[in-house]
Amino acid sequence: MRHRKSFNHLGRTSSHRKAMLSNMATSLILHKRITTTVAKAKALRGYVEPLITKSKEDTTHSRRVVFSYLGDKFAVTELFRNVSPKVADRPGGYTRIIKLGKRLGDNAEMAMLELVDFNELLLTDSSKKAKTTRRRRGGAKKKTSEAAPVVEETVATTDEVVEDAVVEEIVEEKKEEAKPDKKEE
Repeated sequence: MRHRKSFNHLGRTSSHRKAMLSNMATSLILHKRITTTVAKAKALRGYVEPLITKSKEDTTHSRRVVFSYLGDKFAVTELFRNVSPKVADRPGGYTRIIKLGKRLGDNAEMAMLELVDFNELLLTDSSKKAKTTRRRRGGAKKKTSEAAPVVEETVATTDEVVEDAVVEEIVEEKKEEAKPDKKEE
């Protein structure tokens, strides 16, 4: 019978369930995404979201309360240092459950539980993509005159994108610098 059963016991004793949820919460905070069964993901969501809410207020008391639930000081540090600033303006709903289908071995429903503000694929704006260049065959080559200097450009990282207008200005400046030298000869 289901008398006053308010949460899923997950087929475990109370101490085993608390240890399992603590370990899963620690893994979620450290790795930002875990794969588990749907039932465990729903139970973990109710376990970890109040801890994330507690982490918004960085006091000694809140750190000790969160540590009593997690039992891992590295996870507590990660939660208060990296996770809480990202979720500071969010009123709740810090996790997302994405169903993945059934597990091959026992046909259990699997799900991916992730922190909402740490999914880089959903956070990036598609309109701000870097300009892609395509390699073409010999027909698209432009002929350069002998008087024009060759400008080599190196990019330090892939994140830095130089706009075309700036590059054109640099090329024009180099051409102007090269022209007086030719006239003096």
